[in-house]
Amino acid sequence: MMRQFELVELVKSYDPNADEGLLNRAYVYSMKAHGAQLRASGDPYFSHPIQVAGLLAQMKLDSASIVTGLLHDTIEDTVATLDEIERLFGPEVGRLVDGVTKLSRIELQSDQTKQAENFRKLVLAMSEDIRVLLVKLADRLHNMQTLRFIESEDKRRRIARETMDIYAPLAERIGMHRMKDQLEDLAFAELYPDARASILARLGFLRDRGGDIVPRIIAELGRKLKEGGLEAAISGREKSPYSIWRKMQRKNVSFEQLADVMAFRVMVNDIGACYHALGIIHSSYHVVPGRFKDYISTPKPNNYRSLHTGVLGPERQRIEVQIRTGDMHEVAELGVAAHWIYKQSEARTDGRQYRWLRELLDILDHASGPEEFLEHTKLEMFQDQVFAFTPKGDLIALPRGATPVDFAYAVHSQIGDTTVGAKINGRLLPLRTRLQNGDQVEIVTSKAQTPSPTWERFVVTGKARARIRRFIRTQQRTQYLDLGRSIVQKAFRQDGQDFSERPLEAVLKQFNCATVEDLYVAVGEGIATGREVVNAAFPRDAEDRNKVVPLARARRKGRSAETAVPIRGLIPGMAVHFAGCCHPLPGDRIVGIVTTGKGVTIHTIDCDTLESFAEEPERWLDVAWSSEEADAAHTGRINVTIANEPGNLGSLTTTIGKQGGNISNLKITNRSTDFFEIMVDIQVADVKHLSTIIAALRATPVINSVERARG
Repeated sequence: MMRQFELVELVKSYDPNADEGLLNRAYVYSMKAHGAQLRASGDPYFSHPIQVAGLLAQMKLDSASIVTGLLHDTIEDTVATLDEIERLFGPEVGRLVDGVTKLSRIELQSDQTKQAENFRKLVLAMSEDIRVLLVKLADRLHNMQTLRFIESEDKRRRIARETMDIYAPLAERIGMHRMKDQLEDLAFAELYPDARASILARLGFLRDRGGDIVPRIIAELGRKLKEGGLEAAISGREKSPYSIWRKMQRKNVSFEQLADVMAFRVMVNDIGACYHALGIIHSSYHVVPGRFKDYISTPKPNNYRSLHTGVLGPERQRIEVQIRTGDMHEVAELGVAAHWIYKQSEARTDGRQYRWLRELLDILDHASGPEEFLEHTKLEMFQDQVFAFTPKGDLIALPRGATPVDFAYAVHSQIGDTTVGAKINGRLLPLRTRLQNGDQVEIVTSKAQTPSPTWERFVVTGKARARIRRFIRTQQRTQYLDLGRSIVQKAFRQDGQDFSERPLEAVLKQFNCATVEDLYVAVGEGIATGREVVNAAFPRDAEDRNKVVPLARARRKGRSAETAVPIRGLIPGMAVHFAGCCHPLPGDRIVGIVTTGKGVTIHTIDCDTLESFAEEPERWLDVAWSSEEADAAHTGRINVTIANEPGNLGSLTTTIGKQGGNISNLKITNRSTDFFEIMVDIQVADVKHLSTIIAALRATPVINSVERARG
């Protein structure tokens, strides 16, 4: 355990102006406050805050951060109060201690919701002052170093998983690679002890077999650089067990197939020397294709800068070489702690200066709850990156697998919401196209566009997914509201009642609704039916209203514009779904089937699927096409039998195109020597348009038969 004078001397060694009195008072206060408390290891509890303060001092942080490390558990675990902390150590320390304390209070809860809520609060706290995160990371690192003393295996694994999923990626995001490596390795040891032991054994075998191979490679690299007129400091190390294991998983290879388990670092004086060293190494050894990365011209979002290359180096060993300056190395190891407030009096502690943190806050604004926020931010933090450019040359860093929609949301939320197309390197390509490193992306927007529910299937960034989901939630409520109101109004008319919201207000409690709008939404969503609402509002004649209507009669029953609910302005896939069994089109007689939690599914009146709902008349809903739906594109399905001869498929598609149809899907359902049976989905305006296409196909000699698909 670090003694009082040792801690003060360590801080004064890098910050001569540190407040020695403040540090001494905090050290003594922490020891007295924790008193005789013990940790799971049996050590005095105050050893923990002292070790945390020591870790922060090793990062060369300011006095306020060191004091916060000493005091971070006092409010939670002792009789100390926030007012007392502020009075004795000042408002800055009080604010930092309060930020860390709020996180610790729920950190050890095992419930997933609590973990998600914890992470949400962590993001909010570090957005106010990034030092809260630095103290929290040091606290977590020391807890991981003593994790083995916790008796419960489930608790150890949960803490290790949380460390791997949240704290290690956060350390990487603020550039603290040394901290990230330590957290990952400690968590890896708990979660996958056998895998880690196996990798360590294999590394030991290679070490024994290779003898002094690392010093020999360092010596040869130094000699090559010196011959090229460059002085450099070179160091070498084995990659961490976790990074090796993760690479084995990602590339789906065995340990023996991994050739670059050694990494060598070349330290030079300036940026020009970095590229000079790269030229010498590339001219001396064979370069491994695809392994060169220039993080100097395009730094990572956490400001990491370095040149990375893979070569078949000395002694025919495949190695990774990192080339950087001293300043770059300091940032790479310590991240945001590398240039702290004692060095730059104008340094900002406000976390909002970090773009990635601003994006997390944006996700927080749009996520429906803590669990969804945690899901989106894991997406945001975990994946390897791809770098793309705007037409003006601005660099946008995205997770690997990102699409133009992700790119658009990364530029600005409004651009993402109004995206209609994208040009990638000058070519108009689909929005689901995966971006590659170096792509230049130009987003085409339209004020009339809104986010499409289908985008959620292919976007990979948390920000994009959160915005799309929020739009879907708000739109779905609007859609359910409009549909539900129409259904209730129709139910009133069928019952011979004048529509009024006053009877509805009297029955809200029966349906667990706070407002009439909530009741409409429940009806539109299928949780309640219009008939149930009317029965509740006018209970006298409820028995007569529940009579079963035979299926044949329901199909024959005429509908008028007054009784049918119009499908007006409803987005397919939200409150209204068009049945895949019969593919209804404007012009078809249609009926709606209310499905709990999904709204209404539209079928043609002669669809065979309706037989299964014959005994549930309360789920049937008279619906009618509106002018808006008639103007939109709809999918009609046909079955075609065509002779198996060259050019016949071309004739089929040409005929459909000439009639203004657009093929959205084509599937060969059966094939023989002489004939193909093909199912074709065609975007058409209405049933008349589809009939015209069918007639044109029947007049085509190479087509044997064509019918509209049913069921």
